[in-house]
Amino acid sequence: MENVHIAPVIGPEIESGYIRIEGDRIAELGPMAQSPGAPGTTRIDATGCLATPGLVNTHHHLYQWATQGLAQDATLFEWLVALYEVWAAMDAEVVKGAASAGLGHLALSGCTTSSDHHYIFPKGRGDLFAAEIEAARELGLRFHPARGSMDRGRSAGGLPPDVVVEELDEILAATAEAVDTYHDPSFSSMLRVAVAPCSPFSVSADLMTEAARLARDKGVRLHTHLAETLDEQEHCLEQFGMRPVDYMDKLGWLGQDVWFAHAVHLSDGDIARFAATGTGSAHCPSSNGRLGAGIARVSEMLRRGANVGLGVDGSASSELTTMAGEMRQALLFQRARYGPKALSARQALELATLGGARNLGRQDELGSLEPGKLADLALWRVDGPFTAAVDDPVCALVFGPQPPLARLLVGGRTVVEDGELRTVAHDATGRAGAEAHRRLMRLAADR
Repeated sequence: MENVHIAPVIGPEIESGYIRIEGDRIAELGPMAQSPGAPGTTRIDATGCLATPGLVNTHHHLYQWATQGLAQDATLFEWLVALYEVWAAMDAEVVKGAASAGLGHLALSGCTTSSDHHYIFPKGRGDLFAAEIEAARELGLRFHPARGSMDRGRSAGGLPPDVVVEELDEILAATAEAVDTYHDPSFSSMLRVAVAPCSPFSVSADLMTEAARLARDKGVRLHTHLAETLDEQEHCLEQFGMRPVDYMDKLGWLGQDVWFAHAVHLSDGDIARFAATGTGSAHCPSSNGRLGAGIARVSEMLRRGANVGLGVDGSASSELTTMAGEMRQALLFQRARYGPKALSARQALELATLGGARNLGRQDELGSLEPGKLADLALWRVDGPFTAAVDDPVCALVFGPQPPLARLLVGGRTVVEDGELRTVAHDATGRAGAEAHRRLMRLAADR
């Protein structure tokens, strides 16, 4: 790859440089004047393009592609109550189609690695976890599915209806099986599994404690929703006599192997504990805005040394938000709250790349363009008619609409080229998502 502006995230930017890839790794990069040349290799002329690390999505609910546009004016709790009954009807076919669409859309927005938090497992509906893994394999993205769970239905004081919760023992057995079957800890891994009980208002203390023990016994990461809304804070105070972060701390859920989704309503002390313990968070600005949850204190978290990545959250609470779009939303939300110096374009890019890699425990492999790291990168065309007037290519990427994606590489393999998917038929994922929606609506109507 030659004649490209390189924004490596770690280290200085290179205005006109080259990146040489061997196998699935970055072999070297530098200014064009120092390019050694490589006879016989494939050469990509990237004139007019910006190279960044591939974007890393650290919170999603892929199945929700099938329920976009519902409960449009609801708070989080109202939205969940409205949609739980619909989600209870999903089957593996719905999940596969929704995951195909969601992951394809992420790839087209520069995302090379995505997590997914799947926490609803209706009985007798097929292997939902395997369905989304197959979708990721077909597309060729690195995938971090988190085996979620809920065991605290309405009859036990939780929010979800009893029909969508599981028993503690079956959750632990199914989660252990998911890790044993799919988790690959190798450097170049395309698939890693996390343990992810859903939230304090849908999970028992016993499940949170046992899930943490299981994850640490197996050497995998922990994930859950936390401090998303004031309703959640009030629920925790009423049910447990403490705020959400205090409750998680009591249950052993702070540490370098933990990342939380949202973390909107944190106190100064909460932020200090996140920084001190290495606990990460996934900022989901579009979803938080859509549901009226609030604006996370991202600028303060970064200033105090807490790690923050980005997440698009479920498609039903952010409606087709892209990973590139979340960089812009994060920047604008922080500036709306704290002023124009709250978050820079390059800080937003770091949230979407290295911050996400740290959340997933893969900062040594992903998140920056450095020799020895995996060749996961996005090539953005910033010389088009609507971006060429911006001299700073990182500004062109973050401040405005997403520039055209010239190429997306995952381990050196082309997944997107000239704005089209190359690993699967370009339009197939969108059609699969539309059919998943129609199927789920039929199944829900028949319940």
